[in-house]
Amino acid sequence: MNASSAQSPMLSPAALAKIDKAVAKYPPEEKQSAVMAALTIAQDEKGWLATETMDFVARYLDMPPVAVYEVASFYTMYDLKPVGRHKLTICTNLPCALQGASKTAEYLKQKLGIGFGETTVDGRFTLKEGECMGACGDAPVLIRNNKHMLCAMSNEKIDKLIEELK
Repeated sequence: MNASSAQSPMLSPAALAKIDKAVAKYPPEEKQSAVMAALTIAQDEKGWLATETMDFVARYLDMPPVAVYEVASFYTMYDLKPVGRHKLTICTNLPCALQGASKTAEYLKQKLGIGFGETTVDGRFTLKEGECMGACGDAPVLIRNNKHMLCAMSNEKIDKLIEELK
């Protein structure tokens, strides 16, 4: 499908071009394999994935909306409701927990005054609990806005990060 054949495009031409580039990596009959890339591109543009946005991605990739919802709800990198300007996701899997991630998560909750899945009143920060980020040796690990990995996060490093992001 291309932008002209999708009903009332919800994404910019630039975003659609990026999705088309991702789709081109797969055989035509396997274009649904680009769903993760398409969701990431849509979220980058919209800030989060509303049902209407996921429905658009489903139409664009010729797949059932439920299949898109399944992907979006399975991975913690996708946001199904609005998030703060700075989303901080901390890995709490066992290897990271054994290296202090649980204490780091508690410190972050206290520092921001929110729990997992919540956003600060000023809309600046959202805190999420994440699954393995593939950097157990660098724990505690945070991912900022799905793009920037921060390793060995001590309370001092967290204080500095929060101050820089305000």
